[in-house]
Amino acid sequence: MEGKQVLLTGGAGGLGLGVTPAVVRQGAKVTIPYRNEASIERLKQQLSPSEFESIRFVSVDLSKESAIAQLVEDMGRVDVLIHLVGGFSMGQLIDYSYEDWKKDFQLNLDTTFLVCKHSLRSMINSGYGRIVTVGSKGAVQPMGGLASYCASKAGVVALTQAIAEEVKDYDNITANCVLPSIIDTPTNREAMGSDQADQWIKPESLAAGICYLASEAAKDVRGATLPVYGQL
Repeated sequence: MEGKQVLLTGGAGGLGLGVTPAVVRQGAKVTIPYRNEASIERLKQQLSPSEFESIRFVSVDLSKESAIAQLVEDMGRVDVLIHLVGGFSMGQLIDYSYEDWKKDFQLNLDTTFLVCKHSLRSMINSGYGRIVTVGSKGAVQPMGGLASYCASKAGVVALTQAIAEEVKDYDNITANCVLPSIIDTPTNREAMGSDQADQWIKPESLAAGICYLASEAAKDVRGATLPVYGQL
């Protein structure tokens, strides 16, 4: 990704702690939208001073289409979109509120739609692009107690594959999705404990697959769903 303009959403989050260093060290010019200043400080600990200084941080609400459109315009072009933003909450369907259901879809699926829409327009204008989204093992093997998460992540997979179909006539624009099982992040340890954390996917491991799909080498990989399940 040497010299590529990369929009890395969620780059300061739990998964971003593994992905962002990998992307920066490939020579990419990285822009990270953020909402929480504390997350930037946490990311700073994972990078050398020069690596950290090379990142452009922009305060953006990814639920606002106008804000995303402005972010992409300000970048000039987006060569690579790596969309890490997402999250989960648990609950039996009969007790799950409609408001929580909508929040899960907004966080996991709506943000994916918005950043893909505006990044893809830039990619089509330039004739080059890589889109990498994050689905879930639960998107293809749904689990009880995680209905909204699994359904919204299944939507991310379907959206990514639909984008791949839409751009199949473009020689150098691709869209692919990784499907992790449980990722070993501080948030997941807090929510689920750490008894089986040694079987979870390390962010650095998932980063390797993401960086491949985001690279020039993955030109002929289109609409793929890459399972990264570890031992689960």
